[in-house]
Amino acid sequence: MDKIRLEILGLSSSQSQSGSFALVLGEVDGDRRLPIIIGMFEAQAIAMEMEKVKPSRPMTHDLFRALGNELGFVVDEIVISDLKEGVFFAQVMVQSGKKQFSLDARPSDAIAIGLRFDAPIYTYETILSEAGVKVDEGEEGEEGEEEEEQFEDISSGEEAEPAAEKASKKSVSDFKSLSLDKLNEMLNEAIEQEDYEKAARIRDELNKRN
Repeated sequence: MDKIRLEILGLSSSQSQSGSFALVLGEVDGDRRLPIIIGMFEAQAIAMEMEKVKPSRPMTHDLFRALGNELGFVVDEIVISDLKEGVFFAQVMVQSGKKQFSLDARPSDAIAIGLRFDAPIYTYETILSEAGVKVDEGEEGEEGEEEEEQFEDISSGEEAEPAAEKASKKSVSDFKSLSLDKLNEMLNEAIEQEDYEKAARIRDELNKRN
């Protein structure tokens, strides 16, 4: 099965889950986004490595890198490998001498570890077509500066504010009562406002009806 390479586009604080963040992955050479909800600790671990901030004491993911350096193994790549009932699964692909093996992990931990080994991130078309949200090219221009600020805020230990003012939230039960046309309209609005978390929840409701 062919893999699709992803890149980290940004982190924004979650509106629906206090203390959580939306990690937005983007399709390299494509226009789809894959938003994944992760915890505060993992968000900070990712942001600190992206910003090359060195903690006073090593974090858990730093210990994994140190262990790899001592034992002579490396992480070749990270794969967002499965999606079951809205939950993402990942694999850490490890190379130790001539031996290759994979370790099951949460995507947030896998990506935090992968960053410390400069490992690329991949997923499969089946996952991206089911869980990805498409963004028009014209909407991408102003994202870079905002995302950089988010990484800096989280890496310093402070919870970042969303990149842009978010539209009013709709709970899952609210989505169930809406028509397909209304859901598609709301999905487009969420994408335009870069509210990838909301877009992901609307996308999940649309997938249930297909």
